[in-house]
Amino acid sequence: MKVLVTGGRGFIGKNLAFTLENHGMSPLVFDIQDNEDTLLSYLKEADFIVHLAGVNRPLKEEEFLDGNVNFTAHLLEDIVKVGSKAPILYASSTQAELDNPYGKSKKMAEDLLFRFQKEQGNPVYVYRFYNVYGKWCRPNYNSVIATFCHNVAHDIPLQVNPNAGEIDFVHIDDVCDSILKTIEAKGKGSADILYPEPHDRVALGKVVELLESFKAGRKNLLCPLQEGFEKKLYATYLTYLEPEDFSYPLDPHEDNRGSFTEILKTLSYGQMSVNVAHPGITKGNHYHRLKTEKYIVVSGECIIRQRKIDSDEVFETRCSGKDLRVVDIIPGYTHSIETVGEEDSVTLMWASELFDPENPDTYMMPVLKQ
Repeated sequence: MKVLVTGGRGFIGKNLAFTLENHGMSPLVFDIQDNEDTLLSYLKEADFIVHLAGVNRPLKEEEFLDGNVNFTAHLLEDIVKVGSKAPILYASSTQAELDNPYGKSKKMAEDLLFRFQKEQGNPVYVYRFYNVYGKWCRPNYNSVIATFCHNVAHDIPLQVNPNAGEIDFVHIDDVCDSILKTIEAKGKGSADILYPEPHDRVALGKVVELLESFKAGRKNLLCPLQEGFEKKLYATYLTYLEPEDFSYPLDPHEDNRGSFTEILKTLSYGQMSVNVAHPGITKGNHYHRLKTEKYIVVSGECIIRQRKIDSDEVFETRCSGKDLRVVDIIPGYTHSIETVGEEDSVTLMWASELFDPENPDTYMMPVLKQ
C-alpha cells in the first residue's frame, strides 16, 4: 500500500514514515519544499492520504489560516483533480476545541474535510492529537517535553511555571500505531472525532521531577523500569543526549582479589553488578535470609558452592563463559564463588533488593568447613 504523508519530514511525519515501512507500506513523503507536480503525482499513486502538514508556530497570526485551512482546501482540490477516492486521515489538535487562532484554524480544516466526505465520498478520519512527544521532536518549538529533555540533557536550567497544571500527553509511537490501525482497517470514514490512545494526563512538575531523576540515575545508578508514561519519557529523554554522552563511567570497588562494580539499581526489581576475580580467589562465604541472587559467569571459569546452613552437604556448580548458565543463590544457603583456571573470571550478579548497609541481610559463614 502507498500512503501519501503531507508534512512527512516533520516530527510526526518522519516517525510515521518509518512505521509504515516497518509494516510493508510505501510512504510517499511530501513537504513544504516539494512542488505541485510532486503532490499531484503522489495523489495519483496513493491508496491512503495522511495529512499532517500544518502551521502551529507562525510569525504572523494570518499564517494559521494559510497553512492549516487554505492548504487543506488546496489539497482537497487536487484530490478531486486527479480523481482519487483514497481515504484521508487529518491530524488536528485538541486545540480545535478552544477559542484561539490556532484552534480555530484546525477546526475550520476539520469542517472542510467532513464536508468533503459528504460531497465526494472519500472516507475521512479526523484525529485530534494531544501534546505529542518522543524521539526527534524539536526543542524550543512546540513541545514542552522536547524542550525540557533537551535542557536537562545539556545542563540548561529549566524555567517552570509554578502554576502549571496537568497536561494531556501522547507518545509518538502511540500516535503512529493509532494511524496505522486506521489505515489497515480500510473503513468507510467516521463523522466522529478520533483521539490517539493511550494518553497520559501528567502535571508539568512531575515531568520535571522524572527528568531530573533520569539525569541523577547516572550517579546513583537508579534506573526507571516502570510502565506507561515514565517508561516512554525515559526513552524520550535518552534521545536528547549527545553521542559523546551515550556512555558514562562506573565506580569499581577494587582490592587485591579483583573488583566489584554496581551497574544499575531499581526500586522494585533489585540491582545488577559485575564481579571480577583473579585466579585462585574465592569470594562470598556468607548467606542471606531473604535476599536472592542470580550469578552468570560470562568469562573465565568458576566453581560456585552452596551449603544449607544447618547441613554439611556442599553443592557445586562449575561455570564458565563457554557454557552460559544461571545459578540461583538460595536463601539460607551459605555460598562462595572460586575462580579456577589461569585467567580472571567475570560474573554478572543480580540481587533481588538494593544493598542496604543498615540492613545488609548478609551473614558470614564459610561454605567449606575446616
